Amino acid sequence: MVGGVEEHLTVGRVAELAGVSVRTLHHYDEIGLVRPSARTPVGYRAYATGDVQRLREVLAYRRLGFGLREIADLVDDPATDAVTHLHRLRGLLLEQRDRAAAMVTAIDRELEARSMGIRTTPEEQLTMFGAQLYDAIGSAYPATRRTEPRIAARVWEALGDARTVLNVGAGTGSYEPSDREVTAVEPSAVMRAQRPADAAPCVAASAENLPFEDRSFDAAMAFSTVHHWRDPIAGLREMRRVARRVVVVTYDADSPAWRERFWLIRDYLPESADLLVDWPSVADLSRAIGGRAEPVLIPWDCADGFFEAHWRRPEAYLDKPVRRAVSVWTRVGPQAERRAVTRLREDLSSGRWADRNRDLVALDAAELGLRLLVA
Repeated sequence: MVGGVEEHLTVGRVAELAGVSVRTLHHYDEIGLVRPSARTPVGYRAYATGDVQRLREVLAYRRLGFGLREIADLVDDPATDAVTHLHRLRGLLLEQRDRAAAMVTAIDRELEARSMGIRTTPEEQLTMFGAQLYDAIGSAYPATRRTEPRIAARVWEALGDARTVLNVGAGTGSYEPSDREVTAVEPSAVMRAQRPADAAPCVAASAENLPFEDRSFDAAMAFSTVHHWRDPIAGLREMRRVARRVVVVTYDADSPAWRERFWLIRDYLPESADLLVDWPSVADLSRAIGGRAEPVLIPWDCADGFFEAHWRRPEAYLDKPVRRAVSVWTRVGPQAERRAVTRLREDLSSGRWADRNRDLVALDAAELGLRLLVA
């Protein structure tokens, strides 16, 4: 708005700002994808604010590889507003970034292998191009990732009297209650293949597009998976749609003190905090399901080997199997991982880690940002 009057942009000016050709804009106009709806004082067609917003969405989806027909369906969806589009685009871009990071990690490892005279197999060479993040790290999960009973008790209590439960982003089946009728949703074939034979039936689908009717379940749950979703807000709204109750375990990365809570982030791996810089706040996540957030303390002897689990057992982070089962280490890349592990090993050997963190020895549980969302 300029002086209380809506500013209109000419076709040439929009092309300049958006980094596309005038011919492209004319084509979008001709096919009805984005049509300038305003007129300049001298009668030329111009883009109003709403037109620019639509064009931004079209260009963003186009640059993510969507076809024009797919884009038309997306931007014409009456149930999707501008904020939802932004959340969706953000999620798609994060997924693209994670894919690229996984490929860089795979390439670095192959370069390292080749420098030692080791040749990778054709299968290994092709894997980097088709793998999702969980497909890249999922094979390591059974070694260290399992249900922590004290945290599971909080989740199962929050499920209340629900008899039918949908477990979204279910992975290998940890935290699924055995005394209820559970249906699992997991997009990664690697993770689905590792589910026990007696685990709940599992559907190949994403959180953002759950293939179930409204109110199909008494409750929907998700444990430590939301940060891997393309569009967290959309996924949580889907959970709210298909279930009467929603229970989610996730992370609070919004607090200014978050980087200082955990010594591994603060002193050795600050890059891990950067992975969640644009992560929705706990308030935003809670609003998506219309619920509340409660802190979840992590016991010092936590059985589940997620990122923060070994806060009082620092030697565990020196073990490669422990690191390989946590997506953070893959996402920060091999250089940051090597530096962090080297420094931690040196500080444990010299006693510097013990000096810095002597207060932890007296704690039975720690508050490290784990949150239980309940609606």
